[in-house]
Order: sequence, then structure tokens, then C-alpha cells
Amino acid sequence: MAKIKKHDLVQVMSGRDAGKQGRVLEVLTDSERLIVEGVNRVVRHTKVGQSARGAKTGGRETIEAPIHISNVMVVDPETRQPTRVGYRVETVERDGRTRQVRVRYAKKSGKEL
Repeated sequence: MAKIKKHDLVQVMSGRDAGKQGRVLEVLTDSERLIVEGVNRVVRHTKVGQSARGAKTGGRETIEAPIHISNVMVVDPETRQPTRVGYRVETVERDGRTRQVRVRYAKKSGKEL
């Protein structure tokens, strides 16, 4: 079970973008990497071509490159500080049946404001 999921708010802990926060756009599970909005931006050079309407395409595009999952931490929604993620078992009643499910939660962050 992945601890970081799509749409989570994360903070970069190491690298050139250390300290930046952003939302997870995509999780690449096979390579254990994430694409985070506004983090690890690189310039891609694309070949010039023409679309069906005659507009020219190509040039330099700035896109987000993947970052390794070990370099980010989930941000606690209450304190806005990076924190660890844990799981706890809760009982949920749905359609008259009760079952136990694992629920993600943010552990206490070390820095208190």
C-alpha cells in the first residue's frame, strides 16, 4: 500500500527544490517516483512541426520531471508541516454490514508552531 497518493500535498526534503510544497500530479509505482506540481521543472526541446490548421508547434517546453518518493514527505493538513504517515484500523458500517478497513493518517509532526 502506497503512503503517498495522487492529490496529496507534499514537501520536498532534499535536492535543488528542497522546502518547496506542491500537489502530487501522478504516482509512478514501478519506478517509485512522483510528479509534483511546480517541482523539478526541466526544459524539453521539441521538434518544430505543423498542426492540421497550419499552426507551428515545437520549441522549448517547461515540464515537471519525476522525483524519487524518498525525497518528499506528506504535509500535515492541520500544521502545514511535513510529517510521517501511518495507518490505523477502523470499523466502517456500510449497507448494514460492518468491516474493518485501513485508514491513512498524519502522525504528529516534530516541529510545533
